[in-house]
Amino acid sequence: MSRHNFKIVLLGEVTKGRVGKTSLTLRFVKNSFDDHQQSTIQATYLQKELRIGDKTVTISVWDTAGQERFHALGPIYYRNADGALLVYDVTDHDTFIRAKNWVKELRKVVGDDITITIAGNKSDMKNRQVSDEEVAEYAKSVGAVHLHTSAKANRNVDEAFLDLTKRILEKKSSAPSRTELLGKQNSGIIIDNTERRVTRTESRMYGKNGGISVADEPKTTQEQKQCCG
Repeated sequence: MSRHNFKIVLLGEVTKGRVGKTSLTLRFVKNSFDDHQQSTIQATYLQKELRIGDKTVTISVWDTAGQERFHALGPIYYRNADGALLVYDVTDHDTFIRAKNWVKELRKVVGDDITITIAGNKSDMKNRQVSDEEVAEYAKSVGAVHLHTSAKANRNVDEAFLDLTKRILEKKSSAPSRTELLGKQNSGIIIDNTERRVTRTESRMYGKNGGISVADEPKTTQEQKQCCG
């Protein structure tokens, strides 16, 4: 059985509220949701193991801080990333506009070849302000896949992470086709997960594909701020 290690970064801008990056990650890893989830400060590191056919894939998910004042720290977290999940709030058009800046910053560090998925989160809510046509056009321009998600309703959360992982694997694999490599839909996939949080010092020590030294009793790197998911 072959093993693969991929690093995925979550990107998204906080404007009026939260776009829900942390909520999506926790729903994927723990199948849990908190209406009062705290905003991420610095970064949270989570790890999930997927068995896809005869391949074991460990994805290291970096949930980065979305506040503008933390943009300067971006290169620290982006380095050696294999994929990115770009999250915007479907009820807040500004979060989609600002998401484009995240892609520009990301590509400056890792290049244009990185695999990207764009997630329109909070799709369970009404009063959408971002049209599918606008996002589809942008997604096509950056070679990304777009889908709507809801951490609260558990809608398309697994699909977003799994499709991104599969596309990374496909890009890096010598297998001739996605069908042969992954099978139909999600069949044959076994998921295990662990969670770790990184300290500021650790965040500067990681190597490729999340090769990071993590303490047995990690420190919390989050502070409370607005709500949502």
